[in-house]
Amino acid sequence: MADHGNQANFKRQSYFRLLKYAAPYKFRLILGILAGFLVAGSLFSGLMLVPKILKGVIPEARDKDGIHASASRIVDALEKGDEKSRNEKVSLVASELKPESQQDVAALVEKWKRQAARWGVPLPVDYYSNAIHVSKPIKFSIQVEDANGRTHWQFFSIFVFGFVFMWLIKNLATYANRYFTRWVGTRVVADLRNEVFESLLGQSLKFYGDIDVGHLISRCTNDTSAIESAVANTIADATRCPLEILACASVIVYFSAESGDYSLPIILFVGLPAAILPLIILGRRIRRVYRRAFARIAEVVSRMHEVFTCVLVVKAYNMEKEEVKRFKSVNRKYFRTVVSALKTELLMTPAMETVAVAATLVFLVYSYANGVSVVELGQLLLPAVLAYQPIKKVAKIRTYAERSMAAADRYFALLDTDTGIKEAENPIEIHGFEKDIRFENVSFSYGDKKILDGFNLTIEKGTVVAVVGETGSGKTTIAHLIARFYDVDSGRILVDGVDIREIKISSLRKLIGIVTQDPLLFNDTIANNIAYGRSDVSMDDIIQAAKAANAHEFIVSGRHPDGYDAVVGEKGATLSGGEKQRVAIARAMLKNSPIMILDEATSALDTVTERLVQDALDHLMRNRTVFAIAHRLSTVQHSDKIIVLQDGKIIESGKHDELMKVGGKYKVLRDMQFGAS
Repeated sequence: MADHGNQANFKRQSYFRLLKYAAPYKFRLILGILAGFLVAGSLFSGLMLVPKILKGVIPEARDKDGIHASASRIVDALEKGDEKSRNEKVSLVASELKPESQQDVAALVEKWKRQAARWGVPLPVDYYSNAIHVSKPIKFSIQVEDANGRTHWQFFSIFVFGFVFMWLIKNLATYANRYFTRWVGTRVVADLRNEVFESLLGQSLKFYGDIDVGHLISRCTNDTSAIESAVANTIADATRCPLEILACASVIVYFSAESGDYSLPIILFVGLPAAILPLIILGRRIRRVYRRAFARIAEVVSRMHEVFTCVLVVKAYNMEKEEVKRFKSVNRKYFRTVVSALKTELLMTPAMETVAVAATLVFLVYSYANGVSVVELGQLLLPAVLAYQPIKKVAKIRTYAERSMAAADRYFALLDTDTGIKEAENPIEIHGFEKDIRFENVSFSYGDKKILDGFNLTIEKGTVVAVVGETGSGKTTIAHLIARFYDVDSGRILVDGVDIREIKISSLRKLIGIVTQDPLLFNDTIANNIAYGRSDVSMDDIIQAAKAANAHEFIVSGRHPDGYDAVVGEKGATLSGGEKQRVAIARAMLKNSPIMILDEATSALDTVTERLVQDALDHLMRNRTVFAIAHRLSTVQHSDKIIVLQDGKIIESGKHDELMKVGGKYKVLRDMQFGAS
């Protein structure tokens, strides 16, 4: 029960949090809402003209009958006589009585004149002889009705023009309503994407180690797309359709009150809750099913991402058919979930239409039984028919809202994840590196696995410290802790005597350049990859860095026709392993940081290129502090200090010759690579 309450509370939070994103654009949203009111107002005004237009086409027989009945009652009240003389008197009295519509016009003209008199402006308008007479500034008359009781063509033309004008205003207001509200909806979702992208970049490396990238991509694309398609349409319809329904209902109530027949409002107000009931019942199920659907599509994207990333292995092991089979299985589950949601969603419209048609037929049967005229039928049924589309869209609003909330629940759950490295409240900004880097009794774990335990190390400025050891001994972890990609569990790391947790992260990382064993390149030009992180460098600076990394020659050799403007492809797919490594080294050289972290930066190079790049690195490392992770021990034998790690502890430390004389773990590792001498 408590879980259900928490879930309901989370749903309410999702609604309100989405609304908060619209707050910066409240001016446009207000314009859209005002346009929605204008839609309702013009619709109401247009529908009020419908009876006048119908009377111009259909003679108002019932009005004539009413006049004759009134005249008959007057004659009966005055005197008795034979039937012939009575009929003549009734006809005479009836000729003096005005139809109800003429009485309405006369009363309206008198109302206008009284109002104008209160304002001190005489209104030169009078009504007599079935016509409105205007005396100033131009004298003219407009007939109200002809001899058959139909609206006169002059008045009819005014009503038709007024109806067309009202409908034009309605359509223009509808356009404004949709434009402004959809603009807000689309802008809100764009802000959501920006925020989640910024939030994800602020997460720690541990977060990315624990999450499936395919699921992450799905949440950032499919979930936000679902929110966008729903929110952009929902805001527009939600700010307009209820007002349209209200306008139509008001017209129905007005004409019903005028005629004294309340059958249609009763049918409407009884039928409307019955039509909305399926929305409430089915809407809850839609949200649950779509939440499962978004989880399923995340699995589909995840499977695609994984297979495409490892496509070389898939082909090498002839697993294409097996992977297709696995993908079809995952995709089938997604298909079944979507179909389940679709069946529920598609039930809404038939359920509403059934209720609407039943209510209309009940009203028609009632009208037939009571002899309702065509004009009365039209003035009541037309607004009811026009209200159907807004009611239908209200049904879709519920569907869209539940679908968007299913995606929003997942989105906000991701946004609320916070694994980022926390900056100190008043961080210290450093601008250089002066003395040393010290690890003091540092312990660190990945989950339950202890990597470093009571680790101590000092890296003095200007020295090259290399770390060697078997896989999993903690070499890369030390590098990541120096750059503060992770925080230590206990102990501390000091840079020039300051705990790195007290240093501003951006200023710390400006001091550090990194070249990894597996070079990471963006799908951009070679020049932009080299200059990544530096917006203040010239093309000459880029070329010089490339030359120092022995990359310039292959860039301009013609193998890549666009030279420095050549796009390297996904993860540098158009470059060879050695070329990718040299571009990454050039990038580190251009950054020119006082502290360098090298994760076997020459491991992907051939023998000739390795020598040239090693010379360049030797030049780069001069007067700099270097922490080198070594896999090929030949590259670290000239280091100032070599430390040997085992199970997160330093078991040997010294220079190459010293460690070889000791004959310990370092010598064993070297002999394994080069053979015992």
